[in-house]
Amino acid sequence: MKSIATIAVLGAGTMGRGIAQVAAQGGYATHLFDVAPAMLDKARQNVERTLEKGVKLGKVAAADAEATLGRLAFQHDLATAVAQADLVIEAVPEQMALKVETFASVAKACPAEALFASNTSGLSITEIAAASGRADRFAGMHFFNPVHLMKLVELVRGLETSEATLAAMGEVAARMGKEVVVVREAPGFVTSRINALIGNEAFRMLESGVASAEDIDKAMTLGYRHPVGPLRLSDQIGLDVRLAIAEHLHGALGADAFRPPEILRRLVADGKLGRKSGSGFYEWDER
Repeated sequence: MKSIATIAVLGAGTMGRGIAQVAAQGGYATHLFDVAPAMLDKARQNVERTLEKGVKLGKVAAADAEATLGRLAFQHDLATAVAQADLVIEAVPEQMALKVETFASVAKACPAEALFASNTSGLSITEIAAASGRADRFAGMHFFNPVHLMKLVELVRGLETSEATLAAMGEVAARMGKEVVVVREAPGFVTSRINALIGNEAFRMLESGVASAEDIDKAMTLGYRHPVGPLRLSDQIGLDVRLAIAEHLHGALGADAFRPPEILRRLVADGKLGRKSGSGFYEWDER
């Protein structure tokens, strides 16, 4: 299998721009694509700000930050973004139809030997892979937010994913500074499935007045050494994303524990999506 030198990342939202940053830091020529120029501008500013902070904290050498930016290109044309890609990592919104449509388009524009990965947090890798026409070269690469800090990548094996594909993506993750766990495809994989249960119960406790959002989160961070509580984490992920995951898991597994609580539905309906909208379970000054 051809070695990977160029990576295309599709979607310049929170996850996409983070994946693009660590890909460029790992030494890969990286193309970040988004249909919205404003999203690309925001992504560029975010990456520059994150690297600058890393330099100030002594975690990133100034020369490495400069080299990272030099390897990172921002593209608003899909065909240009994937034309030379050895690996395409999709990070578009958690909608099956959108992911399928995206890979059907990518397959027509990228090299025939390119590998495909989806950053989905719980949708079927096998179903998405079917649209690509190269199911053996397709797997899930589930990153975690914030991407530049979180060490884990959940590597998800679809029905036809080859061992060579998993090995190549594992090597990419290692160069990005990550560790992998390999998961056979199942609804929610490992992390999203467990996290959905914790999150749903936290939502229900808040809804019924068991404790405040702050105290629920404090209980989990101090009592169980979670780095961030479930309600603050949900705001960081995006409440619309959390709702989509819960709906998918409830539909796929049928267990009532996965049913999205009404408080989550109400917040999303009101446009309170968490950090990205400025308000959710908490108020956010910085988006």
